[in-house]
Amino acid sequence: MLEVTALGWTLTIAVIVALLALDLTLGVLRPHAVGFREATIWSIFYIAVALVFGVVFAQVAGWEYGTEYFAGYIVEKSLSVDNLFVFVIIMSTFAVPEKYQQEVLTFGIIIALALRVVFIALGATLLSLFSFMFLIFGLLLIYTAVQLFRHRDEDPSVEDNALVKASRRLFPVTDQYAGGKLFTRIDGRRTATPLFITLIAIGSTDLLFALDSIPAVFGVTEEAYIVFVANAFALLGLRALFFLVKGLLDRLVYLSTGLSLILAFIGAKLVLHWLHEDVWKDAPQISTPVSLAVILVVLVITTVASLAKTRRDPEARAHAGSLRARAPQEDRAER
Repeated sequence: MLEVTALGWTLTIAVIVALLALDLTLGVLRPHAVGFREATIWSIFYIAVALVFGVVFAQVAGWEYGTEYFAGYIVEKSLSVDNLFVFVIIMSTFAVPEKYQQEVLTFGIIIALALRVVFIALGATLLSLFSFMFLIFGLLLIYTAVQLFRHRDEDPSVEDNALVKASRRLFPVTDQYAGGKLFTRIDGRRTATPLFITLIAIGSTDLLFALDSIPAVFGVTEEAYIVFVANAFALLGLRALFFLVKGLLDRLVYLSTGLSLILAFIGAKLVLHWLHEDVWKDAPQISTPVSLAVILVVLVITTVASLAKTRRDPEARAHAGSLRARAPQEDRAER
């Protein structure tokens, strides 16, 4: 079992908070439209930080744990790209001005990181107390994978979001942005701006992604520390990655299919682990190096196949995928 000292946790959290503060400074205190060059530099920076941390961590803790970290990081990074799909849909739905998109993304990352800390603590506690939680987590991931595959050619409906609906009932909402303000006054009445509704939509989306991503990363490692750092470093680069790849997201037409396969694979791994621990000692186990190889192969095939598809059919467009079928009235409305 990996043992991390209080000093180790403190230093790790300090580094992550410092990087988060840097992102907050760039995204909120200096709102501006992000160009391709800036997005590329910061994306490379955050990926490099994650890789350097992984190598240093592996040298200190051993490459067995280092492999678990890299597998967890790749899983979370691939899921975060799907998260970006939904962010693009939300930004487009509420027509967020480009210079304020950084602000929305930065707060979205902070919310996502806070939610993941809560779910990591809860997940680690449940797994340590009840071994059958491996079965529960595994079945949850398999169910999610099946739903995502079934609805891979759909996009989630932002207007159907329960928290967005509740916010609209609680506050009057103006159609006009008021700079970077969440609330403004119109005729003396306190009114929410579209930026506030956008943050609500992104926060609720973060909650749903946390429910999927935490069981997924626990499928490649049981160490809470590794789960935390893999999530943190995967999330920290999202702001820059958004501006780097938002023009390319439409071309990843098979991403939802690939993610559904990865989630199903990790779910099966968790179920096999439960069988081995509680039911059948000879049940096969899937090692972390095998998991890492499978995840990488699926992502490479998904990316290559997507680019080949869009080259043959320029009209093909990717979708974020949905975990539920659209209501019939939604389909009729679109038609």
